Amino acid sequence: MNRRNILATTALATAGFLLASVPAMAQTKWNLPAAYANSNFHTENLVEFAKDVERLTSGKLQITVHGNASLFKAPEIKRAVATGQAQIGEVLISIHENENALFGIDVVPFLATSLSESKKLWEVAKPQISKALDAQGLMVLMAVPWPSQGIYAKKELNTVADMRGLKWRAYNVGTARIAELVGAQPLTIQAAELPQALATGVADSFMSSGATGYDTKVWESLSHFYDTQAWIPNNITFVNKAAFNALDKATQDALLKAAADAEARGRRVSEEKTDWYLKELAAKGMKVLPPSPAFKEGLAKLGEQLTADWLKKAGADGQAVVEAFKKVK
Repeated sequence: MNRRNILATTALATAGFLLASVPAMAQTKWNLPAAYANSNFHTENLVEFAKDVERLTSGKLQITVHGNASLFKAPEIKRAVATGQAQIGEVLISIHENENALFGIDVVPFLATSLSESKKLWEVAKPQISKALDAQGLMVLMAVPWPSQGIYAKKELNTVADMRGLKWRAYNVGTARIAELVGAQPLTIQAAELPQALATGVADSFMSSGATGYDTKVWESLSHFYDTQAWIPNNITFVNKAAFNALDKATQDALLKAAADAEARGRRVSEEKTDWYLKELAAKGMKVLPPSPAFKEGLAKLGEQLTADWLKKAGADGQAVVEAFKKVK
């Protein structure tokens, strides 16, 4: 074999070796189902998070965000990630309060009513919530709060008694229990289904943040928003532990950094948009009001009942978290 043939053979062998090595450097692609509109700040934050992950890993890990419950409906997301149907997902954790009371600690009425208090409550509750999710094969990446919750209605509400007979959209245990206590009709309706429910008159009231009202163009169906500041729920993003463990250390570190950045960014945007959402609702013609003294008093009594219900379910673990929070509040 002459020198030219030897060089050619060596080049071909080298090329073959490089091609054989390509799978080891191939991209890892993950799906991230989310329940809220693509224009919602939570979903936008997840998209930025995915971009950061791709940048920090030089394209090695790519995450596709599927907003507006387009891949899985909200109640299905946690199970989908736990069973590996998706590798990562985001949910409003309180919708799973029925399986573990601690998942609903951020919707205990009037426990944490400001974003700063919400952050402290999450820091105190995170170890317990992380432990519960870990047992289900999930690892918490971040938590991002909604603006505080108020009440939307098609009519004026001056007292709790005025809520009787309302067709009340419920999204978790607490909101369903409110309907029961005031004599409203509870209807389980997820965020992606809410615009149609309002437009068709299936629902004529609900409790949520200014963000949900803005996303659903609530002013086209309802007339009043009462800024009750009842609670501040969190969306939690978690990853399938097996999928996380399959990543190399550098990619894991990049994912965790992107998540920490996204949590900080999400909290900042939530705070910035709290007043903005309410101003937009008012600009669209809604009456944005504080609850009257009588209405506020009635809501406080509801809150006491709901808190007692929650503490009974949560037991010693829940009581310990509440007491720890009160010390740092």
